[in-house]
Amino acid sequence: MTPALAAGLQVAFVLAVLAVAYVPVGDYMARVYESRRHLRVESVLYRLCRINPHTEQTWYGYAGSVLGFSAASALFLYSLQRIQGVLPLSGDLSGASPAVAFNTAVSFVTNTNWQSYAPETTMSNLTQPVGLAVQNFVSAAVGMAVAVALIRGFVRVSRGGEIGNFWVDLTRGSLRILLPLSFVIALILLSQGVIQSFHPGFASTGLDGNSVTNALAPVASQEAIKELGTNGGGILAANSAHPFENPTPVSNIVEILAILLIPVSLTRTFGTMVGDRKQGLTLLAVMGILWGSLLAVTLAAESGRRGVAATAAGAMMEGKEVRFGIPGTALFAVSTTGTSTGAVNSAHDSLSPLGGGAVLLNILLGEIAPGGVGTGLYGILVLALIAVFVGGLLVGRTPEYLGKKLRQREITLAALSVLVMPALVLIGTGITVILSSTTGYQGNSGDPGSPGSIHGFSEVLYAFASASNNNGSAFGGLTVTSDWFQTALGLCMLFGRFLPIIFVLALAGSLASQKKTAAGAGTLPTAGPMFTGLLTGTVVLVAALTFFPALALGPIAEALQ
Repeated sequence: MTPALAAGLQVAFVLAVLAVAYVPVGDYMARVYESRRHLRVESVLYRLCRINPHTEQTWYGYAGSVLGFSAASALFLYSLQRIQGVLPLSGDLSGASPAVAFNTAVSFVTNTNWQSYAPETTMSNLTQPVGLAVQNFVSAAVGMAVAVALIRGFVRVSRGGEIGNFWVDLTRGSLRILLPLSFVIALILLSQGVIQSFHPGFASTGLDGNSVTNALAPVASQEAIKELGTNGGGILAANSAHPFENPTPVSNIVEILAILLIPVSLTRTFGTMVGDRKQGLTLLAVMGILWGSLLAVTLAAESGRRGVAATAAGAMMEGKEVRFGIPGTALFAVSTTGTSTGAVNSAHDSLSPLGGGAVLLNILLGEIAPGGVGTGLYGILVLALIAVFVGGLLVGRTPEYLGKKLRQREITLAALSVLVMPALVLIGTGITVILSSTTGYQGNSGDPGSPGSIHGFSEVLYAFASASNNNGSAFGGLTVTSDWFQTALGLCMLFGRFLPIIFVLALAGSLASQKKTAAGAGTLPTAGPMFTGLLTGTVVLVAALTFFPALALGPIAEALQ
C-alpha cells in the first residue's frame, strides 16, 4: 500500500468518525453549559467549597476566579514535586529541583505540558496521577469555560455584563465532559495494550545481552486525558512514540481522534448556543482548510523526493516509528501541533525542513486548526472579529458580529489578544539567539542544531512558539535545562495562557453589556463561503506578516539548501 493510499484511508476514517460524533457531542456540550440543573455530586462539591452556583459573575469576577484557581493549582503541583521523595510510590526518586518543579507546574497548569525532564526518572507514580493527571483535567476545563464565557457574551444582553459562573463551568466541564469521555478512551487504549500499573518497572535482557530496567506507570488513564484535553505531556519520555503509550496503528488513530474530538465539536456547541449553526460550520470550514492544507504539505515533505506516491523505503523514516509509517506520523504531527496538544509519535526534530516548517507554522497560526480544548474556539472567534472589522472598513460600516457592534473597545481587546503570542515568540527567540553564551543556547554535538546554524535557530523558534502557544512539543535537539530556558519558557507559558484569557473575558463582558442590533442591508454576513475565505485569509495574513522573516531565517532557508 502506497503512503498516499494509506494516508487517504486514515484521513477518511478520522473525518468519518468526527462527522458522526460532531452533532451529538457538540449538542451535548451545549446542554451541559446551558443546563440549570446541578448533579448531586456537583451540589456536594459546591457546598464543600462554599460556592453559590446560582451567582453570576462579571468578567472581573470570572477572570479573578480563573487566575486564583490556576495560581493555587500551580502552588500545589510545585509543592508536590518538591516533596515527592518522602511520599508513597516514590521508589528511589527524590524531589524535583526548584527550576524543574517551577517549569513543570506552570507547564501543566497552563495546558502546555512542556517537559524538560525524563518522566521515568523524575516523576513518581504518585505525582503523575495526583498532580499531573489532575491538571490535565482541570486545565482543559478552564479553556472550555473561557470559550463558553465568550459565547455567552454574544448571546446575552445584561446591563452588568455577567458571563456565567466559572466554578460551575469548571465543575461541569470536568465531571460531565472530560471524565466520562476519557474513561471510554482509556478502556479502548487498554484493549490495544497500553499499560496501567503502579509498579515502578521490571527488568529484562536487551538484544545486546545486558539487563535493562523498563519503567511502568499508570499510562492508559493519563494517556486518555492527555490527548482528549489537548495536554500532551507523556508519562514516559518517548511520549506517544513509546509502545507502552501507543502500541498499535489502531491506538494511534484513537489518540488522533481524541485530540480532535472536542475542539472540532465545540464549533457545533458554538452554533447551537448562538442559535445559528451555520456560524459554527463556517468556523469549522476554516479550521478544516488550514488543517488539511498543512497535512498535505507535511505528508508530501515526509514521503521522500518522489512525492506522496513514494514507497515506505523511499520515504524519510528517520525519527519515525515503523508501526505508524509516514501517514500515521504526518497525521499525528499536524493534529497535535494544530490543537495545542504537544504529544508526539515521532521526533519532530527529524522531520524534513519543509515538514518541520509546516508543523511550526501550524503552531504559529495561533493553534486554531482546530485549536486546543476551548482555546481554539475563542482564538478563532477573536480572529473572526478582526476579519469582521476588516470587512467593515471595506464597506464603510460599523462592524457587527452576531448582532453585537464591534466598537473601539472590542477591537482593541481582540487586537491585544492576538498580539500577545507573537510578542512572546519573537522577543524570547531574539534574546536567546543574541545572548547565546548567557542563555545556555546550545544544540547537539552533531552540529546541525548548534548556535549560529539555521536548524539551531529553528529549534529555538519552535521552543518559544510551542511555549507561548501552550503546545508543549519541541525540536528535541535543543537543550533547555539551563535556568534561562526553564524561566523564560515558563514565563512564556504563563503570559501566553493568561493574558489572552484576560482579554477574551474582558471582551465577553463588553459584548454581554450591549444590546443586540438587527442586521441591516449593509451588514457583512458571517456565515457561508465568502466569510470563510475572508477569515482564512485573515488568519494566514496575520501569521505571514508576523512570522515570515523568522521562518525565512529558519525552516525556509534550510529547505532551500
